[in-house]
This record gives sequence, C-alpha cells and structure tokens, in this order.
Amino acid sequence: MAPSVPRTRAAAGLRMKQIALDNQSHMIRRLRAKLAIERRESAAIKKEHESTQVALEASHMTIVGLTEIGLCMSKKIERMKAKKQQTRDSHQECHHKWKARIQAVEDTIQEQHLIIEALVEEKASLLQTIQCLQEDNGALAPFDDEWEEKPEEDPEEEELEDIPIGEGEIVDE
Repeated sequence: MAPSVPRTRAAAGLRMKQIALDNQSHMIRRLRAKLAIERRESAAIKKEHESTQVALEASHMTIVGLTEIGLCMSKKIERMKAKKQQTRDSHQECHHKWKARIQAVEDTIQEQHLIIEALVEEKASLLQTIQCLQEDNGALAPFDDEWEEKPEEDPEEEELEDIPIGEGEIVDE
C-alpha cells in the first residue's frame, strides 16, 4: 500500500491541479463570453453614439440654418418696416402738399370770385352811368338784353356739311 499512497497522492494532486485548471478554463471561457458580450454592447453603444452624433450635427446645422433664416427675416422685416414708415412719411408729406395746393387754389378761386363780383358791380355801375348819360342826352338805350352781337356763321362750314356721305372714301381692295 505504501507505493500506491504516493501515487494516489500524486494522482490526487494531479487531479486537484486538473480540476483547478478546468475551473480556470471554465472561468476564462465565461470571461471571454462576457468580454464578447461587452464588446458587442460597446460596439452597439458606439454605433448608437455615432448615429446620435450625426443626428446632433444635423440638428446643429438645422439650427444654424434656421438662425440664419431668422436673421434674414428679421432684416427683411426691419427693411419693410423702414420702407413702410418711409412710405407713410412720403404719403403724409404728399397729403400736406396737396392740402396746401388745394387751399391755394381755393384761395385763388375765392379771390377770382371777389374780382368777378367787383367787375360785375363795376359793369352794372358803368351801364347805369351810360344809361343816365344817354337819358340826359335824349338818345335811346342801346344796352338791353341783346347787347352782344352774334357771330356770323362761316360759309365754308356750310360747304363741308353739303358733302354727301360715301363720296371720296378710300376703299381697300
């Protein structure tokens, strides 16, 4: 029995080492599998991160574009407001000018009306004076309702009216 004891001990030691190696191999396989899973998860997270990064950059570019559009629109709105104010000022100025012109024309018309009234009164006074002078001299009053002479009709106008319609027309053939 003695020779088998060391063999048994050696075999048991070898068996123990074999079990330890098997355990280590099993642990290594589990760690490798876990590492592979971690790598796949890491790759998926990396892809997700890259797609998020691309989306973020696209979003940033969109924001930059919208900001530029907003700035351009703000500038256009400011220009339109300035143009509207300029148009309003121009319209107001034009309105004042027209109002001044209308007032000047109304003043002129009123002055002319006063002048006409004065001339009519002077005419009436002159006619009265002439009639008084004629009555003093014993002559008939030439000034009545028909004191203006009627213009004579032009004989050439009558000749033009006598031309029959249809004569002298140009006919395109």
